[in-house]
Amino acid sequence: MALHLINYHPLGLDNAPDEIFVGDDGLISPGPVPGAETVDCGGSYLSPGWCDLHVHVWHGGTDISIRASEAGRATGVTAMADAGSAGEAAFHGLREYVIEAQQETVRAFLNIGSIGLVACNRVPELIDLRSVDVDRTLEVAEANRDVICGIKVRASGVISGAWGITPAKIAKRVAEILNLPLMVHIGEPPPLIDEVFDILSEGDIVTHCFNGKRAGSIRDTAALFKQAKQLSENGVRMDIGHGVASFSFDTARDALADGLKPFSISTDLHLRNIGGPVYDLATTMSKLLAVGMDFDEVIAAVTERPRSVLGLGARNGAAPGQKADFTLFDLKDSQAETIDSQGARLSLDQLFEPRLTVLGASVQKAQRRGG
Repeated sequence: MALHLINYHPLGLDNAPDEIFVGDDGLISPGPVPGAETVDCGGSYLSPGWCDLHVHVWHGGTDISIRASEAGRATGVTAMADAGSAGEAAFHGLREYVIEAQQETVRAFLNIGSIGLVACNRVPELIDLRSVDVDRTLEVAEANRDVICGIKVRASGVISGAWGITPAKIAKRVAEILNLPLMVHIGEPPPLIDEVFDILSEGDIVTHCFNGKRAGSIRDTAALFKQAKQLSENGVRMDIGHGVASFSFDTARDALADGLKPFSISTDLHLRNIGGPVYDLATTMSKLLAVGMDFDEVIAAVTERPRSVLGLGARNGAAPGQKADFTLFDLKDSQAETIDSQGARLSLDQLFEPRLTVLGASVQKAQRRGG
């Protein structure tokens, strides 16, 4: 169905016209399209489609994954990356039943552990060397380069135990061979965060960057924070990855005040946090705004930056010939109270409220899920 978008405030879109026409083929048209349905955007912000760089949507393939639709357009998100739900042994299922089945763009970080998160934390994917098959991981990644955007490793003691930094080093080497970024989950030691930081290079992603775990946080020591800030300045990407246990208001507030801005805002959305404390991307964005992140930075952290990791355009999204991919949203005054992953409470003066998404020639209503 051809569309005619009017009455919007463009944000993060270069040279956006006063009205946008979308053809029946879902592409931006240089001019009016006969028979197009007019969509009055009511003066709301129109940005590139929101992108969540860390979700778990291998529903039925792991015991924590939600359906991709629950992380997607219904809450304003048009693109997402599954962050290591599948390893090489079951990636074909993630591709066929999720990635290829969704309206939303879905990409994936391939878990270095062969079994992925099939029984998350109950059966860790990195018990010992038998958990990793480098040859098969490389084969699967090469065969699925069109949808795999990186390698994922969970570098924390609850996963790898006494194995320490070794799985992360293996994952980094595999990522180097493939010329893909490494996404590394940081948390409880071992390994220590500085051990993880020592193996990272430009383009790699540190997820759960503002967690408040003792001996697992970038704010543990001044030297560690300095190292994190230097890595960020050198192109290592700091990602929020809120999750059920991995986001602290205090850590975020202090890091932002001291000049460390995250590259991307993501949810780590899964079954154990979709009902709180995470809820959705809009609620997570609102939390980052409340602890000191600038409005424009928040938008960049859910549009052009994470979309670039997935190989998607952003700022050129209103140009003729591009596939229509937009999120319409408002920023509303609020008195809502919310919590972080440690139960700390915070009043939100403003909330991001998604209204609809435009993806190709399709319009779908959207709303924030969460508390």
